Amino acid sequence: MLSAHRAEDVRRAEEARMAELEVLGRDPGELMQTAAAAVAATALRMLPRRYGARVLVLAGSGNNGGDALFAGARLRARGVEVWVGATSERGLHVGGERACRRAGARFLARDELVPALTAGRLDLVVDGVLGLGSRGGLPDDVAVLADALDGPGAPPVLAVDLPSGLQADASRADRSFRAARTVTFGTSRIAHLTSPARERCGPVEVVDLGLTLPAPALRQWQAADVAAAYPVPGPTDHKYTRGVVGLDTGSEQYPGAALLGVLGAVHGGAGMVRYLGSATVTTEVPNVVAADGRVQALVLGSGWGSGQDAEDRLRQAFDRVAGEGSALLLDADALAVLAAMLDGGGERPAPDRWLLTPHAGELTRLLQRDVDREWVESHPDEAAQEAADRYRATVLLKGGTQYVAHPRSDDGTDAPPVDLAVPGPAWTGQAGSGDVLAGLCGALLAAGLPAGDAAVVGASLQALAAARRPGPHPPQHVVGAVADVVAELTR
Repeated sequence: MLSAHRAEDVRRAEEARMAELEVLGRDPGELMQTAAAAVAATALRMLPRRYGARVLVLAGSGNNGGDALFAGARLRARGVEVWVGATSERGLHVGGERACRRAGARFLARDELVPALTAGRLDLVVDGVLGLGSRGGLPDDVAVLADALDGPGAPPVLAVDLPSGLQADASRADRSFRAARTVTFGTSRIAHLTSPARERCGPVEVVDLGLTLPAPALRQWQAADVAAAYPVPGPTDHKYTRGVVGLDTGSEQYPGAALLGVLGAVHGGAGMVRYLGSATVTTEVPNVVAADGRVQALVLGSGWGSGQDAEDRLRQAFDRVAGEGSALLLDADALAVLAAMLDGGGERPAPDRWLLTPHAGELTRLLQRDVDREWVESHPDEAAQEAADRYRATVLLKGGTQYVAHPRSDDGTDAPPVDLAVPGPAWTGQAGSGDVLAGLCGALLAAGLPAGDAAVVGASLQALAAARRPGPHPPQHVVGAVADVVAELTR
C-alpha cells in the first residue's frame, strides 16, 4: 500500500529529523541536498539529452524554491543550460540562489518568463513556486505562468513536492500547475493520491528522508493488496462455505437495480446468491435462488424507490442480522431512512460487519448537519470519517476516488487511516455502477471479509475490470470482466 500523511505531520517529522541531525553533529541542510539531488536525477531522466538541454527553474522564496534551485545548480554542473525565474516579490531562497549563480545559471526578469515559456526553446520546467503550506490556488501573476504551460507545445513540468496551486491536504484541483511528474519527500500527501488533484501530479516519486512519521491519514491499495485480501476458495470449500449473500433490492419501478446488484454478487464470487426482492432476475441469471434462507450477508436498498415500507424493511433487516450474525450492507434508498430508523433505537451490527455505500449526495444527507454536497466533495475523507463515527459503521464513499472510512475507537482518539480503492477510469461514473458495486461488496462480506476490506476489494475489482474495458461500456458488461481480473490477481 501507498501511504499519505497530512502536511503538518510531515512538517513536524522533518523538524524532528533536522534536530536529530544536529545532535549527531551533521548539517540539517543535508535534507534539502537529498531532495535537490532527487529532483535533479529525475529531471535528467526527463530530458531528451543532457548537453544542450535547457531547463527553466521557477522558484518561490521558501524551502520548496530552495530544493528547486539546488537541483538547478546540480543540473548546470552536469552540462544542462539552466534558467531561473523568481516568482515571489520576496526574492529567492538565499542558499539556492547563491548555488545557481556560482554554477552559471542565467536569471530571467519577471517580464521574460512568459515569453520564455512560450518560445518553444525549453525542454523542461521545474516547478518550485509554492510549498506544502500553500492554501490552494495561485496569485494572478503566477497563474499566467501556469496558463502558458497549458498551451500547445509547452514543455513538461517537474513539480517539487506538489504542483504549485494544489493544497497538500485536499483532493480538489484549485488553479494550479499541471505536472508531467512530481518528486516529493518522506511520504505522499493526500493530493497525490486523490482525484481530481492527483491528475495534476503525474506519476509521483517519493524520496526517503529517514523521517519518523505517525500513522498515515490515507492508505492507497494496490492490485497486489487486493490479490492478498481476496477470499480464494480452497479445495474443500463449497457454496455454503464460500458465503451466501441475500439481496433485497430493486422494485417494479427500478428492476434494473436488482439485476445489476445480482450480477455484482455473482461475479464477485459468492457461493450462492439469494434474491429477496420483488423484481424478476432469474431469467437473466439462472444460478440465482429466488427464495429466502440463511445468509451470511444482506444487501439492501438499491432501487427500492420511494415506497412507504422502507423503514419497516430496514428494521426487519437489523433484527435479522442480529439473530443470524450476518453482515449488512445498506445502499441508496435504505440510506435515506437509516437515520430515522436509528432514532428509534435498536441494536447495530459491529462496524466490521456493517457497510454503508453512499455517493456524495447521500452522504451529505447522512451527516444531518448544515453542509452541502459541495463541502462533502471538497472534504471527502473528512466527510466519510464523520459518517463512520456517527453511525459506528464502515463507510464507502463512492466517486472518482473511493474512500473507505472506519469508526474511531470508543474514546474518539484513534482514527484508523482512510483506505482508498485502486483507481479506475472515469467511465464507471454512470447509472447502475453503484448497484453492481453493492452486489460485489455483499459477496465479499458473505465470504467473511471485514467490511473495510470488502469495500476496498469490491471497489478495486470494479475499477480494474473497467480498466480492462476502457470506453463507455455499461456496468452489466464491465462486471463480466471481474472474474478475469480475479483470476489474474490470484494466479
